Amino acid sequence: MIQSTYNWTLVPTISDEGFVKIAKKAGLDLAAAHFLYTRGIQTEEALRTFLEPSLEDLHDPYLLHGMKEAVERIRRAIEHQEQILVYGDYDADGMTSASIVKEALEELGAECLVYLPNRFTDGYGPNQSVYQYFIDQHEVSLIITVDNGVAGHEAIDYAQSVGVDVIVTDHHSLPETLPNAYTIVHPEHPDGQYPFPHLAGCGVAFKLACALLETVQVEWLDLVAIGTIADMVSLTDENRVLVKYGLSMLQQTERLGLQELMSLAAIRPESLTEETVGFQIAPRLNALGRLDDPNPAIELLTGFDEEQAQEIAQMVDGKNTERKDLVQTIYDEAKIMVDKERVVQVLAKEGWNPGVLGIVAGRLLEELQQPIIVLSIDEGRAKGSARSVASIDIFEALKDHQDLFIAFGGHAGAAGMTLEVDKLEALSDTLSAYILDNDLDQVHKGELLLDEELDLEALSLQTLKSFESLAPYGMDHKKPVFYVKDFQVESARVMGQQGAHLKFRISKGQASFDVVAFGMGHLALEISQSKNLELAVSLSVNQWNGQTTLQLMLVDLRVEGVQLYNLRSKKAHFPVDLVAIDFAAPLPDVTGQKAIGIATVPDNLRLLKEFLQNHDFQAIYFKNDIATPYYLDGYGSREQFARLYKTVYQFKEFDVRYKLKELANYLNIPASLLIKMIQIFQELGFVAITDGIMTVNKGAEKREISDSSIYQQLKQQVAEQELMALGTVQEIYDYLMEKE
Repeated sequence: MIQSTYNWTLVPTISDEGFVKIAKKAGLDLAAAHFLYTRGIQTEEALRTFLEPSLEDLHDPYLLHGMKEAVERIRRAIEHQEQILVYGDYDADGMTSASIVKEALEELGAECLVYLPNRFTDGYGPNQSVYQYFIDQHEVSLIITVDNGVAGHEAIDYAQSVGVDVIVTDHHSLPETLPNAYTIVHPEHPDGQYPFPHLAGCGVAFKLACALLETVQVEWLDLVAIGTIADMVSLTDENRVLVKYGLSMLQQTERLGLQELMSLAAIRPESLTEETVGFQIAPRLNALGRLDDPNPAIELLTGFDEEQAQEIAQMVDGKNTERKDLVQTIYDEAKIMVDKERVVQVLAKEGWNPGVLGIVAGRLLEELQQPIIVLSIDEGRAKGSARSVASIDIFEALKDHQDLFIAFGGHAGAAGMTLEVDKLEALSDTLSAYILDNDLDQVHKGELLLDEELDLEALSLQTLKSFESLAPYGMDHKKPVFYVKDFQVESARVMGQQGAHLKFRISKGQASFDVVAFGMGHLALEISQSKNLELAVSLSVNQWNGQTTLQLMLVDLRVEGVQLYNLRSKKAHFPVDLVAIDFAAPLPDVTGQKAIGIATVPDNLRLLKEFLQNHDFQAIYFKNDIATPYYLDGYGSREQFARLYKTVYQFKEFDVRYKLKELANYLNIPASLLIKMIQIFQELGFVAITDGIMTVNKGAEKREISDSSIYQQLKQQVAEQELMALGTVQEIYDYLMEKE
């Protein structure tokens, strides 16, 4: 059945004719003008700033707390030829941050090393043993952290204690107590007054680079765009400027590694967008850190050796393929372990790669809509990730149970943890008790804001171009989602491996568009048959065989009213896990079921009527197999009854036990109908049957066939079977729901 993932809220259309005129003058259509107005862009100046972001709009890097001290210390280190370590992170933001600072230092003539921690051996953030190694073996005297550091008390204390200064550049949430670093450069530092708090780690690194070189370094904006998009920070204010210019730089990047990576991913640089970065480039970089040593990424992003760039790009692309295969394998194994009777799922197994468990948990969360914890077991310990629905704060639920964990951290929607295997059951019980004790609605759906209702007949490529001019989209400036209703589904076909995805065509009047629905292949029948189908979609362009067309990308869908589906064909099958009702067997318990299938039709439809009227199903699938299809043969014509009577009248007696088939063949009447006709004769007194021997009562009173109750029941049964076999599902449903 079709169920929406979210609760939909249509944003009210705010009309301002003055702003609409200004927007149209700027090349926007009415829909784009309304969209921007509801997003708070409501004046000519605000519109100009939004549509024409300028590097001059970037804030002074020296407004960042600690920037002056950081620049002075780095310049002193360069002047005295100190060995500098740039210490990053194993994700795309950390990789790009480290690459930016590395290139800035090298441009100033510095001696520097770069290290990205391994998530499996070093963990996240400053690591004391790694610091000690570089201090002892490479005589490092200055460490610059990028995209990490504010939680690295122990390692930073150690470095400072042996005379090595640590400059922290970070953007993550600040702890109550900051580390004792030489200085901390952070957009949300409590002693700072930076006007924009949402820089990514690469954004802070870029600010440091600009301060060191005393100018805005445009050539590094391609890296800034990748890290900012990958880290899903707010794409407003100067992040919008950085990404807008960064995407332009990325389209013409001279970085050999990125060129090779884009070639392997079949990315056309000229059509690259923030979605290309978010769904193709960033996942490949992240895959390296999820599965292996992330340090080759630095050479990929900054190197000049073409052969080496090609080799690393191929390795990174291979890791991404491996990551996808791992996710699918673990997902399939975890799915089997799901216990639908539980309000939370704690799924743990030996051999699962901890680097991808957050992705698996996220996929299961979308499907099951309940808290999911996926853990890898190794040497008696379980380590992994949790994801939770909007109504259940998983960090709040578990933060007071530190006795369960060796390590635990996170926020409302996600958490990471390590615990002893023998505490897994206690973890499940604790989270379940929290949900039940607080009477939390775990199936509460998140909210989906629909920016506008689309009229398909007014939709064109110009609409798409207007909205493309409002890009880049991201956090706090999400891609518009549109509401579509009152259309016809013309066709639907599955695509992709094992029919995982779906493309269907909708039309209204003379307008028609393709809708692409990823992961919805299993709903092909439902979408093709649903009445009152409503869609939430985004706009996209499809280029094929030299043709450019507008297509819609499905975000969510729903159906108003009861959903009725026709499976009355030999090839049609019930969806997996659907409860199918067979009236030839004991009826199953359907308590709590939202959807059911009617496998067989009872001889007496009153049973089916009572069953449906006593339950409130949201979807019904009609297979409607009929054991004895009387409707195919009818209820007997006057001529058939006459032929039967004339034939049996000629015999003194007739053995219906052994001669029925011969009689049916002789009269050319189906055996099932013939039995009913004989029963009708018996009821009317025309014949008598004793021990299987039928004799004609030649003195019987003359009566009409219609006087027989068996005949009347058969006539009604034929009509009902015709409806169940040949009627529309709506006609069937209306009949079954009629009160008698």
